[in-house]
Amino acid sequence: MELTRGTIRRLARASVDGIDATLLTVVVLLMGLGIATLYSASQESPERVISQLRHLTIAFGAMWLIARVPPQLLLRSALPVYVSGLLLLIAVALMGDVVNGARRWLSLGTIRFQPSEMMKIAMPLMLAWYFHRNEGHLRRRQFVFAGLLVAVPALLIARQPDLGTALLVAAAGFYVIFFAGLSWKAMGGLAALALASLPPIWSLLHDYQRRRILTLLDPTQDPLGAGYHIIQSTIAIGSGGLSGKGWLNGTQAHLEFIPERHTDFIFAVYSEEFGLIGNGVLLVLYALLIARGLAIAAQGATLFARLLGGSLSLIFFTYAFVNMGMVSGVLPVVGVPLPFLSYGGTALLTLFIAIGLLMGIHKHRKLVRT
Repeated sequence: MELTRGTIRRLARASVDGIDATLLTVVVLLMGLGIATLYSASQESPERVISQLRHLTIAFGAMWLIARVPPQLLLRSALPVYVSGLLLLIAVALMGDVVNGARRWLSLGTIRFQPSEMMKIAMPLMLAWYFHRNEGHLRRRQFVFAGLLVAVPALLIARQPDLGTALLVAAAGFYVIFFAGLSWKAMGGLAALALASLPPIWSLLHDYQRRRILTLLDPTQDPLGAGYHIIQSTIAIGSGGLSGKGWLNGTQAHLEFIPERHTDFIFAVYSEEFGLIGNGVLLVLYALLIARGLAIAAQGATLFARLLGGSLSLIFFTYAFVNMGMVSGVLPVVGVPLPFLSYGGTALLTLFIAIGLLMGIHKHRKLVRT
């Protein structure tokens, strides 16, 4: 009996080995809020909640496996993963499936997947590997080449068109470049270049993308068309008041005024039912998630681990900032989910892989030779 108990204890310790308790606690709390809000947003239908729980089970399994991968293996796999993702994006451009006017998916028999999601992880992996490889002799040309590594997949994704994912991929790459030592002078030059490129970029945008930007400035110009999402979501957020209308009591959601209320606009449902206090709790949880991720990144044993961890941590910020901004009418609608709250399988898997990578960096922080 003692042997059996000892074996069970060892298996239990092995199963939680590498799992960072702080990260896991914050993620579980966010997922709890997400499941509760999803249940309300789906008209109290258990089917969508059960589907999300299935996605969550797969995502947790991926996180558990990734948390055990040593950084040395990640370092060796960075280039192949990036090249594979780039080739898949080119395949999408040449032979991808078109759904609702967008060419974003590849079909493999009965399976259809979106390669652009892969680049959210492949991009910081690749750039962290690149700067780690050139550690000690970083010059301007290394930063220029890194910018090209970011620009090529980001442009391929934007061309699909998928501006939201392109933004997230570009942000992931920029964070690595920033942490690698990009000077403020260079960032000022990039900002000036970005402003100068706005006119030609405007001419390259699709009509619906231009309408989204114009609608941001004045959503009332098309209240039943392009401005409908923003108008209804801001009404829901404002009507929540200080403490909200209560769980399952949101009128904008239950009367189906909010489009995409279980995915990109779930924040409007949450705000209406839990109010400003609930939003404060949500912001604190995101802040804890980002702070813990940055703390883990700072303890990384190699430059590769530190750059990768820092970029992944700030990606959570980008997800939350862009989603809340677009739902609140501060940013254009670009189709970015709210992390750990929005319904979806692929995006949730990507987020949990990022959490697993952070846990792996923390687990091996003292085991990797510098």
